[in-house]
Amino acid sequence: MSLHALPFNIIKKETDILNTPTLLVIGGIHGNEPGSYFAAALLSRYYHITQGNLWIVPDLNRPSIQQDNRGINGDMNRKFSDIDPQDADVETVQEIQKIITEQQVALILNLHDGHGFYRKKHLNTIFNPNAWGQTCVIDQGTLDTEHPYGNLNEIASKVSGELNNDLIEGHHFFDVRNTNTRFDDEAMKHSLTYFAVTHNKPAFAIETSKNLPTLHHKVFYHLHAIECYMKLMGIKYERTFELNMDAIEQLLKNHDYLTINNNIYFDLQNLKNSLSFIPLQSERNEFKFAHPLGSVQKNKTQYDLFIGNQKISTLIPSYHQKELCSMPITILADGKTQKLSFATDFFVTADFKIINNDLNTRVNVIGFTKKGVKDEANILVGLSDLDSKYSIDTAHKSYRVEFYQKNRFCGMVLVHFK
Repeated sequence: MSLHALPFNIIKKETDILNTPTLLVIGGIHGNEPGSYFAAALLSRYYHITQGNLWIVPDLNRPSIQQDNRGINGDMNRKFSDIDPQDADVETVQEIQKIITEQQVALILNLHDGHGFYRKKHLNTIFNPNAWGQTCVIDQGTLDTEHPYGNLNEIASKVSGELNNDLIEGHHFFDVRNTNTRFDDEAMKHSLTYFAVTHNKPAFAIETSKNLPTLHHKVFYHLHAIECYMKLMGIKYERTFELNMDAIEQLLKNHDYLTINNNIYFDLQNLKNSLSFIPLQSERNEFKFAHPLGSVQKNKTQYDLFIGNQKISTLIPSYHQKELCSMPITILADGKTQKLSFATDFFVTADFKIINNDLNTRVNVIGFTKKGVKDEANILVGLSDLDSKYSIDTAHKSYRVEFYQKNRFCGMVLVHFK
């Protein structure tokens, strides 16, 4: 595998790579199929593997995910048999091909959301043989050579049966769709799963329906299917939630946090649509998201923050040179002293004070003004002292506290009023 940064995330949860199988789960090959990548994200965040190994790629086609587009450079899932060296997707395709063909990978799941509900007989435009939704898709009945998981049809049938024992609505039932790729489907010969199969790797596509009413419906079925495959492979796990609709709906709202340049911190929950005068560097800003689907897109004068296909906020920068200032920061929060590093946060009920006796360092509590005061250190600040239009959140409870030396930016912390 390349030593340079991959164009997608890969999260490895391993217990014994020599003696137990590895399942590779891939989400986001199509950017307009959010069930696939949000399911993979929850799998990476809330599952602990206790036996066996799990590799997760939640955001294979990250630029298309940001745009909520099937493929901004064309259909990535039609580039696996042959790809033009000039194609914008060439690095992504070649890197995931290397991962698929690694010796320890024993089975591959490619997650999708497909239109309609697959039925062997034509009922209407939603329920018919051309639909892809609610299927376990295989390219052929069995692998060409012997493999512990080579009986693709038998495995997909077993998983479909298990899924059908726990449906939210009866018409959501799953079936096996065998594309019989080699003989019947020229387009599918260029797909990720067929690439895997031709390299003697068992591969399945899980397709939930785009006609399901919510994102959490899709994620529920994806996670349930993945658990069926883990069980089949002897991969044991613990998860931190009950696999039900309410729990998944809540987890999907957790966008976690972002740090920038190791000196800026944003809680991404309930962030305002736009934040101005963010002290960034004029180039080479490093954005680190806690969420595996977190990404940034720079547009001329602003930075758009995404969790999957959901734009969370826009940062409008104020450019400053970075300064390495002394830490830790000393604060008095509700009368108690705390020490913090930059790019962190703290909570108060009543008020806080930044304790600073360094004459070279200036403190700026964003939203606080006091006539004649330029350095806002050593001043007690309560929520009523702050102008709510400068809060970072829609509840007007979270504010930036920034530190400068001359016009060079040291870092910031966030204060949250309970």
